[in-house]
Amino acid sequence: MTDENDHQDVQRVVLVTGPSGAGRSTAIHVLEDLGYEAIDNLPLSLVPRLLDGPALGRPIALGIDVRNRDFTAGSLIEGIDRMTRMPEVDCEVLYLDCRAEELLRRYGETRRRHPMAPDEEPGTGIAREVDLLAPVRARADVLIDTSDLSPHDLKAELARWFDTGQQARLTVGVHSFSYKRGVPRGLDIMFDCRFLSNPHWEPALRPLDGRAPEVAAFVAADPRFAPFFDKVLDLLLMVLPAHVEEGKAHLTIGLGCTGGQHRSVAMAEKLSAALAQSGWQVSKRHRELERRADSGAGQPTVEVGKA
Repeated sequence: MTDENDHQDVQRVVLVTGPSGAGRSTAIHVLEDLGYEAIDNLPLSLVPRLLDGPALGRPIALGIDVRNRDFTAGSLIEGIDRMTRMPEVDCEVLYLDCRAEELLRRYGETRRRHPMAPDEEPGTGIAREVDLLAPVRARADVLIDTSDLSPHDLKAELARWFDTGQQARLTVGVHSFSYKRGVPRGLDIMFDCRFLSNPHWEPALRPLDGRAPEVAAFVAADPRFAPFFDKVLDLLLMVLPAHVEEGKAHLTIGLGCTGGQHRSVAMAEKLSAALAQSGWQVSKRHRELERRADSGAGQPTVEVGKA
């Protein structure tokens, strides 16, 4: 019991560094998805303030690179030594390494200027940075060579070393919309519901929306609805775990119809409930109903559901 309490009082800190282009930004995002409080390019002089106080409820990942306004290899090593001597801090250095020729190839693909040689060839900056970081590399607790790693491979390697068991779950967004107003940005998967029977042509149903039981029942009565819904749900239940394995944190599903009021809303309501029932974290949004709410014709419809 004492050991567990002592562990809770210790703040875990992972310093993420390495030459530009080796994957530091990717690593920061991965650690954030793994449950870390991620802070990129915090000035070294502010790190003691960050650690002043009780431990947070989760570990911290700090991205450090040569663009930091007060960066020197000496100051970073001095900071590492200081944190190592602090009993309330568990400090680890993650160094992302990469072969110089691979870094040069990556800079050639992006055509970015190297931060240590903005007016010279990238190779010059790469050589300078590698030399500058050599003492830090020697102090690394975990060294990962990304030369031959894909982003997916790097995510898997980082998870192997730094998984806290608090990885953020995949959040699934289910959005209804009107094709007349255009397809929303950021959709990952989209389904067209315009082939279903349209409640708009029923005078009693026209002023209602797909959340109303009468409208939902009308749409569900179309003999094509049930097989369509079942196939969409089966497809999503098959692909969602694969997106989790790829490290994706968010997936947005769009359901469209002509006006975005009846068919797509009814489908989105039923689909989001089924996904939540299957254990997925689901957020639900009806874009056109929100437009009506903003104009005073109704209430906003942004909801979050969990199984």
